[in-house]
Amino acid sequence: MHRFETGQTVVRRDVHRSGRVWSEQALRVVADTDEALVTACAPGAEARWPALYAKARDDGDRSVRTEAFDAMATGAWELAAAVWQETDLLLWKPPAAWFSINAFFVPDGAGRRLRNWYVNFEHPTRRTEAGFDTFDLAVDLLIDPDLTGWEWKDEDEYVHVRRLGIVSDTEHQAVDDARTQVLAMITDRARDIRSRGAVGGLAMGAGLAYAAPSAARSGREEGRTGGRLNRCLDGCARRGPQV
Repeated sequence: MHRFETGQTVVRRDVHRSGRVWSEQALRVVADTDEALVTACAPGAEARWPALYAKARDDGDRSVRTEAFDAMATGAWELAAAVWQETDLLLWKPPAAWFSINAFFVPDGAGRRLRNWYVNFEHPTRRTEAGFDTFDLAVDLLIDPDLTGWEWKDEDEYVHVRRLGIVSDTEHQAVDDARTQVLAMITDRARDIRSRGAVGGLAMGAGLAYAAPSAARSGREEGRTGGRLNRCLDGCARRGPQV
């Protein structure tokens, strides 16, 4: 499998089953291992989103997003140039998982603080020469920084895309299985965090691990980082991504 170099720019694309691109996001590679492709971006990173998504954000009208899904169902949508805004993003994407784990950081004095974790339910990774393809399946999970609370996000949109046939029965089952897996992970990690009084990350289970943002310069030398997971993610929560 082709490896991306630390510091390399890659493009994450949401690709509809028709082969049309639904969105594109420029990211910088933090680490690329068998366990996960770890990437990051900061405000100003280039993107292309569905024009109706961009309109919904600009107008503050979430209902316009429903129109975007209607357009997807008909195969008629346009992309608009955009930029990432407001937060620093650190993204872990294990190749076979039906989700990615995202950490959002905001300015805090001279540094950054972890605002929240965010699980995006999506297709497993398909690598390309320029990056990787997946497909966002609408429903998400918003998680407190210390993992003590969480809430489902965009359940209404998920029902809508199911009704439109955008998410198939097979995909729906995969999402249900992934929900169960993620909630179990959160429960296990939150119990550990409470017991040791530190902010940590999400463990992916056997065989899955992540490099820390601070490994941007040394990730290639460190290789597999499973044993360093707690230390790395605790550092990530304190310092924020080094992008």
